[in-house]
Formats: sequence, structure tokens, C-alpha cells
Amino acid sequence: MSTIAKPAPQRSAVAPAPRRRTRTRVVGGRKEAAVGWVMLLPAAVLIVTFLLVPIGLTFGLAFTNARLVSPEPAQFVGMDNFVALFTDDTFWASLRNTIIFTVVIVPLQSGLALVLALLVNTRTRGTTFFRTVFFLPVVTSIVVVSMLWLFMYQKDGLINVLLAKIGIQGPDWLGDPHWALLAIILMSAWQAMGFHMIIWLAGLQTVPAELYEAASLDGATRWQQFAHVTWPGLRATRTFILITITIAAFGLFTQVQIMTQGGPLNSTTTLVFQAVRSGFQQQQTGYASAISLVFFVLVLAVTLIQRFLTRDKEARR
Repeated sequence: MSTIAKPAPQRSAVAPAPRRRTRTRVVGGRKEAAVGWVMLLPAAVLIVTFLLVPIGLTFGLAFTNARLVSPEPAQFVGMDNFVALFTDDTFWASLRNTIIFTVVIVPLQSGLALVLALLVNTRTRGTTFFRTVFFLPVVTSIVVVSMLWLFMYQKDGLINVLLAKIGIQGPDWLGDPHWALLAIILMSAWQAMGFHMIIWLAGLQTVPAELYEAASLDGATRWQQFAHVTWPGLRATRTFILITITIAAFGLFTQVQIMTQGGPLNSTTTLVFQAVRSGFQQQQTGYASAISLVFFVLVLAVTLIQRFLTRDKEARR
């Protein structure tokens, strides 16, 4: 029997097309990656120049006797700066004032900001005006605010005049060691609570309205709605606010520099203020770097503790 030979299969003329598409995608991906790195370069240069390099210099200078202006090169002194630091009464006063300021300002500022956010979290007439008024201190320079409150805190200033009208003799706010730190706390809370009001307000608007409707149908009061609907819905927001206020509180400097210069009797001296004064006024760069290093470790430890205590229940499981 004769067999019929089957024709050999012909290769398709469009077979190499997928390879071209793959090469095009690879080339396009490389171009996009290159563009991304080029766009990232300015930010990376700034971060390295103004963040990583200063941190590295701080770690290095903390173990030397470097001075801001000195013809002699810096010498390695080991732990001498830290030994002098931990035996310095001014350092312990600065640490105490920083902790007191932080412990008081965190609940005070966040609580007042939450109250303001609840008040303006409505769509009634005039709400936008009050939001703007409450936010104005935030966009005002802290230097201007400090100068304004400096005049208000004087013995014959506006605050004592108003207190005198109701029969109360106001103290020497910035001249009395018992009142100076409290005066700075009140001013700082007033100046920054508008910013956190906006954050609270953003968090409030993420809580579903259906939850409030269901709670209202169940007969829940306003306080019960806040405790069981609003507050649980603000978990992520309050964690963010807690951390940001704490970090900002530890960095207290401008108010002290303008209003009290750390006095009276070191009652308002803070770690950052002492570091700046030691590094620039006293020109003890190595000693100031040691203070900065201790400050860095303290803020890092507090932030990690806060993150551990405020993490979600699901993450703990």
C-alpha cells in the first residue's frame, strides 16, 4: 500500500511576536525604574545630607571633646561626656522638665483637640468659620505666638488684668519657678491643638453613620454612642495623635528660648534647649552631642513603648 506523506507543519509567521512584546516590556520597565530613581535622587540627597550625616556626626562627636570653634583637633575621650552629663544637676532638671511637659501636654492637648473636633463635626451654618479660627494658631509662626504670650504673661499683662477683674491676683507667670513651666504648657496646648483638631475631625468622618443610627435606635445616649461607637472607631487616629504629640513635646525649644531662656532657676530648661545652649553658646560640641544622643535614645524608647501599648488587638494575637 502506498502511504501518503503528510506535509510538514509550517511555522507561523507571527511566532516571534511574543518575544518582541517581552523585550518591549523589559525595556519599558527599566526606563520606568530609571525615571523613578532619578525622581527619588533629590529627596535621597536631602535625607542623607540633613538627616543621616548629622546623626552619624552626633554619634561620633559624643565620644570626643570637640568644640564648635577651636584650633585644636577633637580628641577621643570615651565616656567622659556621659559621666559629666549624668552628674550634672542641670541635665536632670532638663530631663524632669521635659518629662513633666510631655506627661501634661499629651492628654491636655489631645483632649482639647478632640472636644473642638466634636464641636465642629457638624454641617451647620458657621462651622467652617470656627474651624478656621481654631486652626489659625497653627499657621501662625511659633515665634510670633511666643512673643504674643510673652506680653500677655507679664505682671501687668492681659491675663493678670482679666484675673484682677474677677478678684484674683495673677502670679508672675514667667518669673516664678512654680508657674513658668505651666505657663509654657498652656501656651503650647493652645497653639497646637488646632492641628490635632483637624486630624481628629478626619477620623470622626471615617466612622460610618449607620453605626450611630443603629445605636440611636437601640436607645443609646450621646455618651454611650461616643464610648461604644466613636471612640473605638478612632483607634488608628488616636495612636497617630498620641505619637506625634509625644515626639513634638520632647522637642520643646522655641517657646523656652523666647519666653524664659530656661529660667527661672532652670525650671523650664529642656533637653533640646540644653543641647543647643551647650553646643552653640558654650561651644561644647561633644557635650551637646552626648545630650542629643541621650535624647534620641529616650524618644526612641518612648515611641516603641507607645507603639506596643497602642497596637491593635488583632496584631497581638
